[in-house]
Amino acid sequence: MSKINLHPDRYFDPQPEVRRIARELYDHVRGLPLVCPHGHVEPRLLAEDVPFPDPASLLLIPDHYIFRMLYSRGISLESLGIPTVDGTAVEQDSRKIWRIFCAHYYLFAATPTGCWLEHVLAAVLDIDEKPSARNADTLYDAILEKLARPAFRPRALYEQFNIEVLSTTDAASDSLEYHRALSDSSFKGRVIPTFRPDGVTDIAARAWPEEMDRLRAASGLAIHSYREFIAALEKRRAFFREMGATATDHGVNTPFTHRLSGQEAETIFQKALKGQVDANDARLFTAHMLMEMARMSVDDGLVMQIHPGAWRNHNRFIHERFGADKGADIPVHTEFTGNLRPLLEAYGNDPNFRLIVFTLDESTYARELAPLAGHYPAMRLGPPWWFHDSIHGMIRYRERVTETAGFYNTVGFNDDTRAFLSIPARHDLNRRVDANFLAGLVSRHILDMEQAREIARALAYDLARDGYKL
Repeated sequence: MSKINLHPDRYFDPQPEVRRIARELYDHVRGLPLVCPHGHVEPRLLAEDVPFPDPASLLLIPDHYIFRMLYSRGISLESLGIPTVDGTAVEQDSRKIWRIFCAHYYLFAATPTGCWLEHVLAAVLDIDEKPSARNADTLYDAILEKLARPAFRPRALYEQFNIEVLSTTDAASDSLEYHRALSDSSFKGRVIPTFRPDGVTDIAARAWPEEMDRLRAASGLAIHSYREFIAALEKRRAFFREMGATATDHGVNTPFTHRLSGQEAETIFQKALKGQVDANDARLFTAHMLMEMARMSVDDGLVMQIHPGAWRNHNRFIHERFGADKGADIPVHTEFTGNLRPLLEAYGNDPNFRLIVFTLDESTYARELAPLAGHYPAMRLGPPWWFHDSIHGMIRYRERVTETAGFYNTVGFNDDTRAFLSIPARHDLNRRVDANFLAGLVSRHILDMEQAREIARALAYDLARDGYKL
C-alpha cells in the first residue's frame, strides 16, 4: 500500500537556504492557537457532542470539495449519499460510499483537498496508508473504531486542535439555540455566531417569502413596510451581538453598492411582498442593502464581510435535486473599484467601520483590491478564498497583494470550511506557505529575520484577531 508521507518540510521551497529559513519561521508559529473567524461548521456539532457516526458521514458527505471532484468524474451524488431535497432516494450504506471514495482517492493528487485529507488521515486519525480500493474496508473499520473513543468527540477534538475561537455562519432569523446551549454548558471553548442576512436581502430568491416569515417570527415584528424590515434586521443584529457575534457576512453576486431613497426602497420592498420584483429591482435592492449593512456596522461595530463573485448553483439539475452548496458554484469576473465606490465614499474613511472583502477573481488582486485596501482605512483584504485556498493560490495572493497593500491590510487566514476535521490541516498548510513566502523575502534581503518572525505571527494569529475584533 502507498504510504502517507507528511514530510516535515512539505510545501517549502527546495532551495536549501529558503527551506532552512521557512522551517525556522514555521516552527515559530506552528503551535499558536487557531483563530477561525469565518466558517460553516454547524454549532449543533459541538452543542450535542455526540460521536461522529462513520467515516463517510464525517469526511465525505459534508465536504463539497470532495464530492464535486467525484461528481466531475461521473460519480452520481446519489451514490455518495448526498441528501436530496426533491425526495430522490440516495445510498444509505456508508461503507459502500466509503469504498467509492477510496477507489477514487487518486483524483485528489496535488489538490488542496488532497493535502488536507492526508493531514486529517495521518495527523488526526493516525492512518498511515493512502486510501485505495484495496484497503477501503480496513481503513473504514480503523476509523470507525477511533470515532467511538471519547478523544474523538467534537469537543475533545476542538481542544486537541487548539482552537481559540470558532465562528459559525447563521441566518438572520436563526434562534442561535445551539450557541446558547454551548454557553450554558461546561464547554470552555469559544463558539460565536456570524450574522448572514442573505436569505432576506435577496428579494428575488425563490425562498424569500418563507425567509421573511422566519424573520417575522424571530424579530416579533409584522414587517409590512421597508421601515419595519430595517427595524427587524437591526433587532436581530443586536441579538447576535449579545450572543457574541463580531461580524456579518454577505454573499452577493457582485459588490455593486448603491443608495436608494427611502421611497425607492419602500416601493421595491412592497413589490417584493407582492411577488412582483424583476431582476433590476433585486439588483438595486441588494446594492442598497449593502449600504444599509455598512451603516448598521458603523453603529453597532460588527465587522462587515463581502463574499462576491460566484455564480451560485450553476448546475440547475444539481440545485433542484440536492439544493444549494453542492459544489456547483463557479467564479465569475468581478469589478470592485466602481462597484464599491458608493459604499467607500460613505463609510470608507469612518474609524468605526471595518470592511473585509474577498474575491474569486484573482485578476483583481493587484489591479483593484490591493490599491483599495492600501488606501481606505476601513477596508482590509480577506485571504485567498474557496478555489484559491491552495498552495499556489496563496502564493499568487501574497505576490500580487503585498507590495501595494502590505501584510497588515490583510486579515490573516480563515478556513471557511464545513469539514470540522480539516480545520487544523487548512491552518497548517497556510502557515507553511506563508513561512515559505517570508523565507524568500529574507533570503533576498528584503526582510530581516526579526521582521519575518513578527509578520509570520501576525499572519498566523494576530491579524485575524484584530481584523475580526476578537
